[in-house]
Amino acid sequence: MPRGLLIAAPASGSGKTLVTLALLRHFRNAGRAVGSIKVGPDYIDPAFHRAASGRPCFNLDTWAMRPATLAAVLARASAEAELILGEGVMGLFDGAGPEGLGSTASLAAATGWPVVLVVDARGMGASAAALVEGFLAHRPASGSAAAIAGVIFNRVGGPGHGELLRAACAGLPVPVLGCLRRRDALVLPARHLGLVQAAEHADLEAFLEAAAAAVAEDLDLEALDLKAQAALARPPGSAAAGPEPTASVEASLPPLGQRIAVARDPAFAFAYPALLESWRAAGAELSVFSPLGDEAPDPAAEAVYLPGGYPELQAGRLAGNRRFLDGLRVAAARGAAVYGECGGYMVLGRALRDAEGRSHAMAGLLPVATSFAAPRLSLGYREVRQDLATPLGPAGAAFRGHEFHYAVLEGGEAAAPLFRGRDARGRDLGALGARAGKVFGSFVHLIDRV
Repeated sequence: MPRGLLIAAPASGSGKTLVTLALLRHFRNAGRAVGSIKVGPDYIDPAFHRAASGRPCFNLDTWAMRPATLAAVLARASAEAELILGEGVMGLFDGAGPEGLGSTASLAAATGWPVVLVVDARGMGASAAALVEGFLAHRPASGSAAAIAGVIFNRVGGPGHGELLRAACAGLPVPVLGCLRRRDALVLPARHLGLVQAAEHADLEAFLEAAAAAVAEDLDLEALDLKAQAALARPPGSAAAGPEPTASVEASLPPLGQRIAVARDPAFAFAYPALLESWRAAGAELSVFSPLGDEAPDPAAEAVYLPGGYPELQAGRLAGNRRFLDGLRVAAARGAAVYGECGGYMVLGRALRDAEGRSHAMAGLLPVATSFAAPRLSLGYREVRQDLATPLGPAGAAFRGHEFHYAVLEGGEAAAPLFRGRDARGRDLGALGARAGKVFGSFVHLIDRV
C-alpha cells in the first residue's frame, strides 16, 4: 500500500504548491513512482502536479465526498504508486464548520497520513516557534488533530535567518526539515481564480527542475524519502481508521449518457479526472472537443459536458467560433443533454460581458446573461437538490459541490431553476442555475451525490 504525506501550511500563500511540486519532480527524477492528491476543490493545482510527477492528480474532499467515493479516488491515486504526496488547502485546519470537514487536518485524520507544515518565514524570527507550537497543540472541534511530523520554513532570507529559525524551534517535538531560501525565479504568476494554468506556461519544465534543485539543496530529503529508515510518510490507516482504498462500481455523478462529448482546452479545463474516469468505468464513451479550436461536439454524442474554466478570457474568440456554437445548438435540437458548470453555464447563456464591459453573444440555449464588468466573489461549498429530473438523476436528487467565480448574473430571473441550494452552514441560497428542456447548468461544480 503506498505511503502518504500531506504538505500543509498555516495559511494560503505560504508555499504549499511550490514545495509539493518541487518534491514531486525531485522524486520523479530519482526514479520513484510518486503520485499526488490535492485536498479539497481545486482544478488548477492538480494540472501542475501532473506536470511535475507525470501522473494524474486526484482531489480528495472529506466534506463533499461520501466515504465510498473517497475510498475509490484514493485507490485510483494509489495505483502503481509507492508514495503519495498530498497538497493541502488553505490553512491546515480551514474547512467547513467547527468540525473542519474538507480541511487538510480532516483528511490527515481520515487517512493517518502525517503532515509537514510549510511556514512562510518572511518577517519572522523566534516568533516562528510560537506559531509552530500553536499548530502542534491545536485540537479542532472534531477532536481529531493532524499529526504534524515536521516543519519546512519557506522564503528564508539567508543562512543567518535559517539558523535563527532552527534555534528557536530546537525545543519543539518535531524537526525542522529545512529552510527553503527565497528565490525570485520560483514564483508562479496568478490571476483571479488562482495560478495561471499549467498549460499556459511555456517554461514550466525549467521552473519544475529549478524547484527540484532548490529543495535538494535546502531540505532534508532523507527524512522525506520513503526508503529512508526515518521516513515520515506512512501507509493510510496506520494512525487512524480511515477509508480503505477500494474500487467503487458507482460513479460519483451519473453519466450524462452513453456517449458524452467533453469540452477540453484552456477555456474549459475544470473537469475532475476522477469524475471522467468514473464515467468511463460506468460504461460511458467519452470524446473530447476544443471550443477554442472551433470544434463541434461529436454529432453522435447523446450528451455534451461543458466544464468550467476561463471562457471570460476568450469570450470574443468563442463568440466568433460558429462551428462550436452551432454544434451546441444542433446537439440541443436533436435532444442531446447539454450540461454546463460555471464557465460552461455562462457559455450556454445568451451573452457574456467581459471585464471591459463588452458583451459577447454565446450559445443562447439558456435564458441567462453573465458579466465580469462588476465582479463579485462567490466562493464556498454547496449542497444542492434538483426540482425536476435531469440526466443527473430523478427529481429530488441531491449533490455536493462548490462555487468559485466572480461572474454575476445580468439576467435570468425568469429562467426555470436547476437546483435549490444551501451553503456548508445550512443557509438557504434559494434557486440556482437554469434549465430549458435537456439543456441545464449552474455556477456549481458538482463533486459527488449525497
